[in-house]
Amino acid sequence: MSDQEKLRILMVSDFFYPNFGGVENHIYYLSQCLLKLGHKVVVMTHAYENRSGVRYMTGGLKVYYIPWKPFLMQNTLPTFYGTLPIVRTILVREKISLVHGHQAFSTLCHEALMHARTMGYRVVFTDHSLYGFADVGSIHMNKVLQFTLADVSQAICVSHTSKENTVLRSGLPPEKVFVIPNAVDTAMFKPAPERLSSDEIVIVVISRLVYRKGADLLVEVIPEVCRLYQNVRFIVGGDGPKRVRLEEMREKHSLQDRVDMLGAVPHAKVRSVLISGHIFLNSSLTEAFCIAILEAASCGLLTVSTRVGGVPEVLPDDMIVLAEPDPSDMVQAIKKAIDRLPQIDPQAMHLRMKKLYSWHDVAKRTVIVYDRALRCSGQNLLERLSRYMTCGAWAGKLFCLVMIIDFLLWHLLQQWQPDFDIEPVPNIDLTQCQHEEISWDFNEAESLR
Repeated sequence: MSDQEKLRILMVSDFFYPNFGGVENHIYYLSQCLLKLGHKVVVMTHAYENRSGVRYMTGGLKVYYIPWKPFLMQNTLPTFYGTLPIVRTILVREKISLVHGHQAFSTLCHEALMHARTMGYRVVFTDHSLYGFADVGSIHMNKVLQFTLADVSQAICVSHTSKENTVLRSGLPPEKVFVIPNAVDTAMFKPAPERLSSDEIVIVVISRLVYRKGADLLVEVIPEVCRLYQNVRFIVGGDGPKRVRLEEMREKHSLQDRVDMLGAVPHAKVRSVLISGHIFLNSSLTEAFCIAILEAASCGLLTVSTRVGGVPEVLPDDMIVLAEPDPSDMVQAIKKAIDRLPQIDPQAMHLRMKKLYSWHDVAKRTVIVYDRALRCSGQNLLERLSRYMTCGAWAGKLFCLVMIIDFLLWHLLQQWQPDFDIEPVPNIDLTQCQHEEISWDFNEAESLR
């Protein structure tokens, strides 16, 4: 790949390692594949406890942990303009050609995209979640998203359901939104070498124990399934405010020997938990795309999940049993899954997942979106302000004021420290510095060059 074709991408989100979750995994694996394709990738996130400054990860992935502490749910405190100097410095020092923000709930993402557009950079946004339209929090979040996406070059959603949700919430033209699903590292999530005995059926739950993930449904489903099947045992991995309810349920029904509560499970140990079970249970009340389902299927588990959001798009019908988010319907779905277990071949399921979902394919499709974003025509401030005015009678004027102030502050920074006074980072090839942080198929990655 020639230097002219190489892109220099800045990934921005409040959610990144050492925190674990779907967004964190998506950014990490996508960045690794983009590096293998010859592009340069830099990640910007906030500081985590004592992790601050510049760090390098597998494959030479450079991460800026800027000195901003999380304020609420791993999000930084909104400052509007406080991040402008450091965002500008990183963009200039790293000679960034495109900025890619992740997650609508990330404050740092919204601010970085705003500053990048002020400075004339092309920006891409990926939405990983579904939001409603009626509650106060969703109304506020949707207006913020409308502000950010009013001037975005292109957008990506992880499912068709997520695309419809994002278009309705933000008013973004559908032709600007692409659907690129998540993927799974099948080299890391492999089935057990030997097939498990069917004398005891183990149902695995690995999830944050919060309302959105359907922890309250589990409180009603688990006792009923244990009553119907004496040979069924549950393994529950995860932590959260709803863990107390599950502990109380276990005590109330005397299920201490049939429901194992593991607490928080490190991502490196998720496979070891999955391969000890036959069925994976997902009880989410809302889900744009559930990576946990992919990980379970890659390990050869039959999935039972609520029919919400983008979940029906994730797996073929013979690999998943869907149910309404209702306890009785979920119990019936588990019954169907138990009856179907003899037909499940974990190794065959793993091979199918390897063909269906690949991070290398996700990276190549994302590069196509990047190329389309870079071909978008540049707009001056007045043309951009006209787009913000369409966001509402009062909100539009407020958004315009915010962008005008951001534009003036950027020019003040240009006068105080011109771009040529900011020393660029030298190009250092760190792709040979591999660590044991991730299992990786190097031969397949090299074939994509």
